[in-house]
Amino acid sequence: RVWCVRADDAEAATAWTPATGRDAGVTVAVLTGHDPRRSAAVRDAIVEGLRDGSIAAPAHRARTPFVALVGGGPGDPDLITVRGRRLLAEADVVIADRLGPRDLLDELPPHVEVIDAAKIPYGRFMAQEAINNALIEHAKRGRSVVRLKGGDPFVFGRGMEEAQALAAEGIACTVVPGISSSISVPGAAGIPVTHRGVAHEFTVVSGHVAPDDPRSLVDWASLAKLTGTLVILMGVDKIGKIADALIAHGKNPDTPLALVQEGTMAAQRRVDATLATVAETVRAQEVRPPAVIVIGDVVTEGPDRPVDRHGDGTPPSRG
Repeated sequence: RVWCVRADDAEAATAWTPATGRDAGVTVAVLTGHDPRRSAAVRDAIVEGLRDGSIAAPAHRARTPFVALVGGGPGDPDLITVRGRRLLAEADVVIADRLGPRDLLDELPPHVEVIDAAKIPYGRFMAQEAINNALIEHAKRGRSVVRLKGGDPFVFGRGMEEAQALAAEGIACTVVPGISSSISVPGAAGIPVTHRGVAHEFTVVSGHVAPDDPRSLVDWASLAKLTGTLVILMGVDKIGKIADALIAHGKNPDTPLALVQEGTMAAQRRVDATLATVAETVRAQEVRPPAVIVIGDVVTEGPDRPVDRHGDGTPPSRG
């Protein structure tokens, strides 16, 4: 009746020690019967979850409130950074964009206040001034606030406007970079934005203002002369005018083009066209925002088989 831990033979042992791990003052001990390898695997999963924020374990001790502008990536919840997910798990208030990883909001504890800052094209939206005021108000109340944005906070995300509004009130904020849809969405559809011997540069442009609009800050004539890849965000409804402008300034009408709708999400689809045919293709295929537009020879350089985004053998749809 001697208790004996057998490291060489778990079945022959009469006692078993837990697999233990530590993170930020938390000790995790796991026992799974007579299977030490499973114990270690479960321990590792729990410790990793504590570190990346996927397992929320808020401390009851006093902590310093914070404001964080978090880039949530292109939409797939697995593509948020580890730091962004950890801060999200520690938040009291989350002000979330429509294009952020909204599935993560379902994992938040019941006490977390979620404010919808959706900006739907030609639909409902929360004015930028109202977003700024909400950040300031909750920060001054001593709450931990996360501004959850799609992509990266400083890539067409108005993150600097929010940081400036906070700074004007004496409130510091942390900026957590995110994976921009300008590179991640083409990649998820099997399109490299650069490729050896094809494109040595890529340019990211906002397409929310048409080329003939006096508010446009884009030099479309110069862009038409570039030989690299052109990536356009927020340009689905203006793509006809954009294509016309590029062609008028010398771009080959047969330049290949791809539109990737709902990139990295379950509903992702890719629609291919050329500069000359894209306007009609968008109408015929009913392409809707959000969609990333890629223009250039890299569009035809993808693998023969569409990229498997989820690692389960199921490729995305291709229009």
